[in-house]
Amino acid sequence: MPDSTTPAPTRLLSLDALRGFDMCWILGLSSVLTQVLNRTFPSNETVADLAAQFTHVKWDGFRFYDLIFPLFLFLAGVSLAIAVPRRVQREGRISALRHLLSRAVTLVVLGVIFSGGMRDGWDHIRWLGVLQRIGIASAAAGILSLWLKPRGLIVAAASLLLGYFLLLRFVPAPGIGAGNFAEGMNLTNYLDSIWLPGRKYDGDHDPEGILSTLPAIATALLGLLAGKWITSDTAPSRKAGGLIISGLILLALGWAWHPFFPIIKKIWSSSFVLVAAGWSAILLGTFYFIVDVLGFRRGLAPFLWVGSNPIALYLCSGFGFFRTLSERLVTKTPPPYDWIPAATTFLIMLATARWLHQRKIFLKV
Repeated sequence: MPDSTTPAPTRLLSLDALRGFDMCWILGLSSVLTQVLNRTFPSNETVADLAAQFTHVKWDGFRFYDLIFPLFLFLAGVSLAIAVPRRVQREGRISALRHLLSRAVTLVVLGVIFSGGMRDGWDHIRWLGVLQRIGIASAAAGILSLWLKPRGLIVAAASLLLGYFLLLRFVPAPGIGAGNFAEGMNLTNYLDSIWLPGRKYDGDHDPEGILSTLPAIATALLGLLAGKWITSDTAPSRKAGGLIISGLILLALGWAWHPFFPIIKKIWSSSFVLVAAGWSAILLGTFYFIVDVLGFRRGLAPFLWVGSNPIALYLCSGFGFFRTLSERLVTKTPPPYDWIPAATTFLIMLATARWLHQRKIFLKV
């Protein structure tokens, strides 16, 4: 039966703005800034270090760009804290369960198509990827939230992170041993090489592989817990402060774990989950305070446009829609202006996002 005591959710513009901020980096802003910085200051080491923040680390460590994907998954968890209780209240728990499962299947199918589908044959399908991880991890977190209270969700997230660490630390991979976290020499990569069919992103293993899905669920759960906090009856300023303080605690815990379980995005290590969730909570608290508490929205419109249609824009970008239009408008330019085509592609994406937003076209999955 629906729970009639569940409060109606309030629209969080800060959530849309932060999601749009996050997606802008994926949809070309990182590429534009990297090219501009490198071309404008070609011999400046400080600028080179800054530009490197818009690229992924090779293996262990953490840069700004390593935050982008887990931040989106964290925000998906925040959205679940709003959407799932509303659906339970309106249609019941079983309906909410069906919706979570159907959404997961849709995202998995879209992810497979996005990665090339069967273009190169059955054996070259990439079964797991970014959209697949979002679908599976967010569905698992949402399903847990149907039956667990916040304390149970905390226990579930902690169990996933600790259990994942114990598996990689003490369960030996054949021919490799236990406790090795190097690329291709750990249990996560080994299981992908044996059990993950089709094409893998990194040769015989995948950064969105089988075992690393478990800590990804914890990322979504931490976002869901943040969503429950931000939609509670607590005073708004206290909500923002609580998120920022919680984020700092998660950062400290993640870096304290780093010497024993390195921060590695490509295996979604437990320390990586804590550091990424820490920054995500800090950003959410900051955006919430600025946008929803202070009511400051000036200059945030582009983020709101993009944040309203993130998956649709991501798919259009991945299929080359914006790049194709850009190539028709702008020819290749020589250095130091060779960043112009990338900037044009990004502006076309923003124009598309604005067009959809102004017409209230929200393509959701």
